[in-house]
Amino acid sequence: MTPTRRPFVALLAAAETSPFVLYGLYEVLMSVGAVFPDMTTGLPGDALLDVRIVAASTEPFRCFGNVPVEPHAAIDEVERADVVIVCDRYTPIDAPPHGRFAREVEWLRQMHAGGSLIATVCTGSILLAESGLLDGRSCAGHWAYQELFKAAYPRISFGPASILDLASEPDGLITAGGVTAWQDLALHLIARLCGPEHASRTAKVYLLGGHEDGQLPFTAMVQRTPTSDAPIRDCLAWIADNYACANPVTAMAERSGLTSRTFARRFLAATGHRPIDYVQAIRVESARALIESSGGRVDDVGFSVGYEDPTFFRRLFKRTTGLTPAAYRRKFAPIAGAHAPSVVVDGPAGVRLQ
Repeated sequence: MTPTRRPFVALLAAAETSPFVLYGLYEVLMSVGAVFPDMTTGLPGDALLDVRIVAASTEPFRCFGNVPVEPHAAIDEVERADVVIVCDRYTPIDAPPHGRFAREVEWLRQMHAGGSLIATVCTGSILLAESGLLDGRSCAGHWAYQELFKAAYPRISFGPASILDLASEPDGLITAGGVTAWQDLALHLIARLCGPEHASRTAKVYLLGGHEDGQLPFTAMVQRTPTSDAPIRDCLAWIADNYACANPVTAMAERSGLTSRTFARRFLAATGHRPIDYVQAIRVESARALIESSGGRVDDVGFSVGYEDPTFFRRLFKRTTGLTPAAYRRKFAPIAGAHAPSVVVDGPAGVRLQ
């Protein structure tokens, strides 16, 4: 009797890959079917997946953190796989890797054309964007790369809130959000390849849980400091300490010495944000820190960062973070509590952290 072929999962890695993603995926996926029965009955089962690490060549290399990697195969040696997972690979948030991974990009196109399901984790979606396979589609990835996708890959709809984007799964493409989203991806693929029961068992073995709230609660404000526009640079330095003042956009325009229209245009060009959006983002960022580290009333937090209308503040906070202020506090206060910064009241700027 011919044994059933195990689904083959190829993990595409590079020197820019984090070991947390690569080896986390490798350990979890290769243990499916084997570890749970061992832990519950003392009798190990059979591994259900054939998991291998692949790279541009078989030469050993060191990935992020100087952690050694010995690929099982070079991409030129792999002609078929049931699933290819593109692990994260670090790239600057303002510099798309055009041409840097040409061999891997072409291989991904070939594997997809041959019927492989292509999945990505975190910045692995950038490699898929380079391939053109995501053009006209939605995509998940690390929230910090939203502006890069907007500038470098305008044909892709990037979702900073998404943990798993399954919209293109029928067409053989799945993208996952930030680095720990590999866990959600792993459970989804296990359910797809081996059945929901094995996904549940694997989650129990490794205590894996979903990111039910999405990525928004984990986001932070990405700020680009202009190097040449002196009036805007001055306004950014000023608003960092005065974001809670009344009419901050008007105050910045007057401070810049520019007309309101010129100020708005140059501010957008320098920061990627409209002035009011920037102010709201920096206010919410400060409110996050206060909610994480203090037990004060939410309405007082809103007032301290510049909002007299508590309803508006709560609505804006939830739109930005995906959670109500109370839910956000429940999620992050236990983490921040052990190292909470002190809170200082400082004039019209409201509450600042130090």
